[in-house]
Amino acid sequence: MTILDSLILGLVEGLTEYLPVSSTGHLIITQYLLGLPESDAMHAFEICVQGGAILAVMGLYFRRVREMWNGLLGKNPAGVRMMINMVAGFVPAMVIGLLCADYIKGYLFNATTVMVMWVVGGVAILLYVRHQKKQGKGFAGKDLSELTWKGALVVGFMQCIAMIPGTSRSLMTMLGGLTVGLSVAAAVEFSFLLGLITLGAATVHDAWKFGGDMVNTIGWGAIVVGTVMAWASSIVAVRWMVGYLNRHSLSIFGWYRIAAGIVMLGFILCGLEVSSEKPQDNAPVQGVEEVQKTH
Repeated sequence: MTILDSLILGLVEGLTEYLPVSSTGHLIITQYLLGLPESDAMHAFEICVQGGAILAVMGLYFRRVREMWNGLLGKNPAGVRMMINMVAGFVPAMVIGLLCADYIKGYLFNATTVMVMWVVGGVAILLYVRHQKKQGKGFAGKDLSELTWKGALVVGFMQCIAMIPGTSRSLMTMLGGLTVGLSVAAAVEFSFLLGLITLGAATVHDAWKFGGDMVNTIGWGAIVVGTVMAWASSIVAVRWMVGYLNRHSLSIFGWYRIAAGIVMLGFILCGLEVSSEKPQDNAPVQGVEEVQKTH
């Protein structure tokens, strides 16, 4: 993998991690388009590069992070409640992820699944927005401080649906927050904060398990460049989305997902080969359905 490849992957990761469009799906497709081979090192890079996105949110929401830290030290009751909610939101993903990881890696991490889930998720967004309009509901709702651990647990279970590539963790956690009565702003913020622990756990796991192979294969330069790019582009994406959703609905993301899915379907119908063999080391990916990314 070249420095340019790492820049592109970092840019894609940063722009899509916190938007409800599926960063995993975009990375799978980008890996295919760049002709990058599958390997544990590449999979680990695609997970660890999200460390840049995590750092971006930690900086943008430093007040909340400090509040939770003070809660752990017994200095802030609100911080304690937030930490309890974060744990409640994370536990379902941890348990279901451990139970279903092998099946998900073996059967669902491919571009075909991404294409289908992009369209399904896009339709779901449009139906949800339509329902909200019929109900006369705008951006109002409960503040994040009013979220209970039970509500956080509901968000956590909805987050598990996003283990299917192409679904989007951000989308499911935002919809989960809105489902339990949070305002749009509060649902978006909780989605970001929950990502700190969920994405952080995945990053630490893969860095610990495959870090040595990743460094030897890809090199520190590409890793650092990709992470920095993910950090910078995440800041831009998060700030834009927060401002956008304060004035508009999620519809734009629904239409984008449907269009992206149709474009990928067009690639397949136009004759892209679908290989049943995994690519060899340093060999280009041969078919859309075999482009996989493992957590």
